[in-house]
Amino acid sequence: MIASHLLAYYFTELHHDQIQKVDKYLYHLRLSDENLMDVSVRFRREMDKGLSRDANPRAAVKMLPSFVRSTPDGTEKGDFLALDLGGTNFRVLLVKVSSNGKQKVEMENQIYAIPEHLMRGSGTQLFDHIADCLANFLEKVGMKDKKLPLGFTFSFPCQQTKLDESILVSWTKGFKSSGVEGQDVVSLLRKAIKKRGDFDIDIVAVINDTVGTMMTCGYDDHHCEIGLIVGTGTNACYMEEMRNLELVEGDEGRMCVNMEWGAFGDDGALEDLRTDFDREIDAGSLNPGKQLFEKMISGMYMGELVRLILVKMAKDQQLFQGQTTPDLLATGHFHTSYVSAIEIDKDKEGLVAAEKVLRGLGLDPSVEDCVATQRVCQIISTRAAHLCAASLVAVLRQIRDNKAAERLRTTIGVDGSVYKNHPQFARRLHKMVRRLVPDCDVRFLRSEDGSGKGAAMVTAVAHRLAAQHAERQRILDTLRLTSEQLLDVKERMGEAMALGLSRQNHQRASVKMLPTYVRSTPDGTERGDFLALDLGGTNFRVLLVRVRSGKRRSVEMHNKIYSIPQEAMQGTGEELFDHIVHCIADFLEYMGMKGASLPLGFTFSFPCHQSKLDEGILLKWTKGFKATGCEGEDVVMLLNDAIHRREEFDLDVVAVVNDTVGTMMTCGYEDPLCEVGLIVGTGTNACYMEEMQNVELVEGDDGLMCVNMEWGAFGDHGELDDFCTDFDHTVDDRSTNPGKQRYEKMISGMYLGEIVRNVLLEFTAKGLLFRGKLSERLKTRGIFETKFLSQIESDRLALRQVRSILQHLGLTSSTCDDSILVKEVCSVVARRAAQLCGAGLAAVVDKIRQNRKLEQLCVTVGVDGTLYKLHPHFSSIMHETVRSLAPQCDVTFLQSEDGSGKGAALITAVACRIRDAGQH
Repeated sequence: MIASHLLAYYFTELHHDQIQKVDKYLYHLRLSDENLMDVSVRFRREMDKGLSRDANPRAAVKMLPSFVRSTPDGTEKGDFLALDLGGTNFRVLLVKVSSNGKQKVEMENQIYAIPEHLMRGSGTQLFDHIADCLANFLEKVGMKDKKLPLGFTFSFPCQQTKLDESILVSWTKGFKSSGVEGQDVVSLLRKAIKKRGDFDIDIVAVINDTVGTMMTCGYDDHHCEIGLIVGTGTNACYMEEMRNLELVEGDEGRMCVNMEWGAFGDDGALEDLRTDFDREIDAGSLNPGKQLFEKMISGMYMGELVRLILVKMAKDQQLFQGQTTPDLLATGHFHTSYVSAIEIDKDKEGLVAAEKVLRGLGLDPSVEDCVATQRVCQIISTRAAHLCAASLVAVLRQIRDNKAAERLRTTIGVDGSVYKNHPQFARRLHKMVRRLVPDCDVRFLRSEDGSGKGAAMVTAVAHRLAAQHAERQRILDTLRLTSEQLLDVKERMGEAMALGLSRQNHQRASVKMLPTYVRSTPDGTERGDFLALDLGGTNFRVLLVRVRSGKRRSVEMHNKIYSIPQEAMQGTGEELFDHIVHCIADFLEYMGMKGASLPLGFTFSFPCHQSKLDEGILLKWTKGFKATGCEGEDVVMLLNDAIHRREEFDLDVVAVVNDTVGTMMTCGYEDPLCEVGLIVGTGTNACYMEEMQNVELVEGDDGLMCVNMEWGAFGDHGELDDFCTDFDHTVDDRSTNPGKQRYEKMISGMYLGEIVRNVLLEFTAKGLLFRGKLSERLKTRGIFETKFLSQIESDRLALRQVRSILQHLGLTSSTCDDSILVKEVCSVVARRAAQLCGAGLAAVVDKIRQNRKLEQLCVTVGVDGTLYKLHPHFSSIMHETVRSLAPQCDVTFLQSEDGSGKGAALITAVACRIRDAGQH
């Protein structure tokens, strides 16, 4: 009767009325978008609880760490075994992964049964049986003599502490093997294999099927970072930032979290949305009060929910003319597969199926009954799809916020009978997800064999990561220095210093140890007004420094910055020095001191030979200066000649200094123990107070003199060859002064970014970084600025920072793992620089101690330079190195403020104090 009337009936009002009647009856099972957004917000709160160390014990959604730290990148290759145990059968698989140009996966598998008596017997017997089946499989595929890596999908509740360690919390699905709960299943399997003794495998990973789903899809789509299962049960996993995952040590990188989301609501979070039908299902289940979210969604309960509703509607005279049958009243007789069949859309197949199912339950349904039953199925499966969408949206939002992205592009790997077999479920799920998060571009990818192939994929990724890690560490180890090597650098620096101080060997010394004629550090009695000139680049400064002594001891400064036009830099020396004097005159007028005659200190940061304090012979111009008639001349004389040409004022040029000595003097004014100056910025240099008897280039044996070491050239005669890496040679060969300033090129800000860039190029060429894809910009010399090192190593959220720097370098598709590696390279390169600098400094302070024949020396080092001041770890690593290499020296570090300006004035003040004392 039904089939012939169906078409005619379909267009009648009755159909519509019947649907409205069911909708009204089940209104509380239909959730609005607002309801769903609210569920999503609640779920996100539950996620936060599960991620937090303190709240996790009370959290319903457990957010378990899986110790899977990376998804496939397509370069995996090799033969892997997988073992899939999740029910009464288990499978062994051989998975061959090849990546020659195009990704390919081939699989062979065999299914083995687990007899009833083993499911309930002892754990030893169970694992012996599994080992026997493994042996049988390996024999069959002819690989018994090879040691293959194996991934183990073990779909029971476990507590994982490592990728290859999983402790069974409790058996489910009818298993009761004794002596397994509370034990590590990997150890049990290893023991059983060892007992046989005829084959060996390397168990690399234990995973659950949800993680397997994500990894299987991740091999085909590298954007996949979420796994979802909607089948008999339901669960999800996703890649979370380690910094949010408080249950595991470490902040770097990501880890897949197995959410165990079926338990959402077990703490009452969903009470207002659960209906009497949900409560009835729960009460009749094997685990009342547990997995409440799963009971609203998954295939195990969907058919039963429909049955309970049909019974209630029949009892309320809404269906089947109030009749029920023993079959309709029997738990579990309305299968979830019926729901799928009844909801088929085309050609009224669904209504035909409904009639067939209802007749099978002993009922005699009318057309209206069939329409109503179809509508009940639709409402239940739609609610399931929409609840699933709401919790997925919370996960998508979490990932988007983690990445601080405007829009998120991601893929969700999905498996499970409900998702795959129900005709409408997937479409409804997709549609609702897109409606609730319009700012995410989400692709859903069906997983083929997540639990088997997925376990092999996790193993393949772990295998790739281990091999890549070993290769990267091998390369980075060339940039890591042992304490023995650092002691060696210290001793070689000591020898180079001795050569530079000796008259006989000075010519062949790499470290020139230039006398500065600065004979004393400030003693606090200096006073008066001094001018300072600071010339070291395209801008120069004129300063007035007022030094006060006594109780109100202070230094007050006024300065003005002037630029040097290109034509003055590259014209004649007369034009350059006339321009400088013109600026001094302007400054004196600006300060209301026109015509005054003051002592002047001149910071001249170009290579000079000094034979007295107020004389500096320019050896060669650097930094783009080319003014003629200056090289080989005394710059003080050139300045004095220009002052006389102007005939407006007279100045007493007392001292020519470089910025390193200025740094020592500035700090020496604050701390009388300061006898060493250090600069670590764009370049690097040091100076210290040496005994006159050791400064053989200058007559006289009494007292001290500051020696400007020019230590950047250490290594120019091969002293550092056995510490130089290929990266150092590359940076040196391509620099403007190959073979020169070798020590500086391993330490200073001008070169560190370039060393890092070359390491990144090497890693990428070997496929260890950026999936082997180079960006054109990264090939550009100097593009990786040293300031990036400071930024990358500073912030707790550094990975975001690293991402934005990598994007700036054209590496738009770099992953989270790439960011961690870039950070590691920066840290290794900066650490080596700080240690080399510390080793050099240890040689300097130890020399001062030996000069004075002291058991223990207390000394202060004045420091300046952008690398020392801005890099977050450079200073502390350098201090630690000095401490360990010069244990008999108690070294304090003082940051200098304005060494080149204030320092020049203080040198002048000290020189005037000594000169005045001599005259008295």
